[in-house]
Amino acid sequence: MPTKVAVIQKPPVLLDRDLTIARAVQSIEEAAREGATLLVFPEAYIPGYPTWIWRLKPGGDMALSNELHARLRQNAVDLRGKDLEPLYEVAGKHGVTVVIGLHEIDGGFSRTTLFNTVIVIGPDGKLLNRHRKLMPTNPERMVWGMGDASGLRVVDTPAGRLGCLICWESYMPLARYALYAQGMEIFVNPTWDNGEICLATLRHIAREAGCWVIGTATAFQGNDIPEDFPSRDQLFKSDEWINNGDAVVIAPTGAVVAGPLTREKGILYADIDAEAARRARRSLDVCGHYARPDIFSLSVNRRALEPVTFE
Repeated sequence: MPTKVAVIQKPPVLLDRDLTIARAVQSIEEAAREGATLLVFPEAYIPGYPTWIWRLKPGGDMALSNELHARLRQNAVDLRGKDLEPLYEVAGKHGVTVVIGLHEIDGGFSRTTLFNTVIVIGPDGKLLNRHRKLMPTNPERMVWGMGDASGLRVVDTPAGRLGCLICWESYMPLARYALYAQGMEIFVNPTWDNGEICLATLRHIAREAGCWVIGTATAFQGNDIPEDFPSRDQLFKSDEWINNGDAVVIAPTGAVVAGPLTREKGILYADIDAEAARRARRSLDVCGHYARPDIFSLSVNRRALEPVTFE
């Protein structure tokens, strides 16, 4: 049975968790009215990707860096709390599956460290999975801690078996293989990356895994940055495109079936069918008949890597 997918690349309200969640709810309502039942948002959507890290010089304006990080921390999501109740409620109301990236704050130990996280909300409005980015990229390491493999999982959804990797995790072959080995039929890549090389990578994954691939960054301009953003005019030009978005849906053959949606703050729609993924693996199943377990093996440590154990 085909599933209608909505890939949402509208801008968040940068550094404002509650207003960004309200925007996400509006987008979910809109996509649900169009009949979509699997909805995908970009990397770090709540409360927005920290794009300023690529513009500040290392060791430069530390006061500005500290202020921006403090605002980000204050607007991060604690999954132990009720920050995401509006998302859970709207997903349950419409019976849709939602995949969304966010800044997660460690609510159990330091209560300060942030993680780049993607979550899957099921059509019953409950959390299906949380995956923290395993390796932040370059200056991202000054923003996020490193995740573990406790969320490196594929989950059942009405659309099919779904797994996620964030942005450049798509370049980690062992992380990909860990998902392939769980019968993944839909691969979601919330990202900040875009362009031809990113598209080539996602097409390769679709062919390699024999699965549907959904990717999107945030279509984002300088004039999308709120006026109260510190040093906004020094860091960004109001008319520049900071990110093109490039939402895309790719079939298990590697063929692009929708998108890329470039420099458009909107929603990309496509129909997918998990059965196409199963059929694609008849000739190439890299974790099945095309594997050589007598030669190669992979071990994944799924234990939650916590800094302290209290007895």
